[in-house]
Amino acid sequence: MTSRRVVIALGGNAMTGADGSATPGAQRDALREASAHIADVVASGVEVVLTHGNGPQVGNLLVKNELAAHVVPPVPLDWCVAQTQATIAFTLSDELDSALAARGLPQRTAGLVTRTLIDVEDPGFREPSKPVGRFLPREEAERFVSLGQVWEDRGEKGWRRVVASPEPTSVVDSPAIHALAGAGFVVVCAGGGGIPVADDGRDGSALRGVEAVIDKDLTAAILARELDADTLVIATDVPHVMIDFGTANARPLGRVTVAEMHAHAAAGQFARGSMGPKVEAALRFVAGGGRAVITSLEHIADAVSGDDAGTVITAS
Repeated sequence: MTSRRVVIALGGNAMTGADGSATPGAQRDALREASAHIADVVASGVEVVLTHGNGPQVGNLLVKNELAAHVVPPVPLDWCVAQTQATIAFTLSDELDSALAARGLPQRTAGLVTRTLIDVEDPGFREPSKPVGRFLPREEAERFVSLGQVWEDRGEKGWRRVVASPEPTSVVDSPAIHALAGAGFVVVCAGGGGIPVADDGRDGSALRGVEAVIDKDLTAAILARELDADTLVIATDVPHVMIDFGTANARPLGRVTVAEMHAHAAAGQFARGSMGPKVEAALRFVAGGGRAVITSLEHIADAVSGDDAGTVITAS
């Protein structure tokens, strides 16, 4: 199957060094390598929309918040997501534009700071559970508790901040993304799952940022559906989804149906903190039509052009 429009969700490994380093140089080098693979997809004639993670980058901003709290007020989490979206988008745009030009391609990249709508009644707000940032001693954590943040005692490692992780319901800026993609741009958008916003007016007239984080892959599934994409590619650090991982019976999954993937998930095959959200996002997208592929970054061009690369999930 050849796609017409594809949404590619880049994992954190696409934006950090091989050792997990998140220095500016390491991030730029990683994005340069990722851009070469993305440019190969664009060269195949497919419209490409990119989204990405931002965990290490937001973590760095939270550390800056902590260290400078006695001098300047900490900025809220939605601001952190916005700042990292913009930084990653402009860096990726520079690197991808260079890769596209090197191939003689006319397309160029556009970055869009993107909002994602959530429901303030989402149960995730009642019990924040998503850990963010670094561990701190109790006395330091209490300083941030006094500022309204939620921190939990995590034992020997210390205290860690936890935040709400509500379900995304729609991408507010998808019409703008659609227009940019239709005009020939490779669009970088919805980084980190999007800036979480609530609509107090219930009609889009009263949006406000919310202290939360959104799973980037779940947002990618919604974005792909709203953009009428044919394929959702979730790029990670392994070429296939594995079942019986860590055992002598471990084996990769190639082409699988939604029903087969649901059965594997029900059997507890996919860890909640790693592959689980990626599988869930893929299943949600395919449920509405189209196909989803989970594979490593170096295989994304093959994943878009056919069914021979990665774990390919189809309706039947």
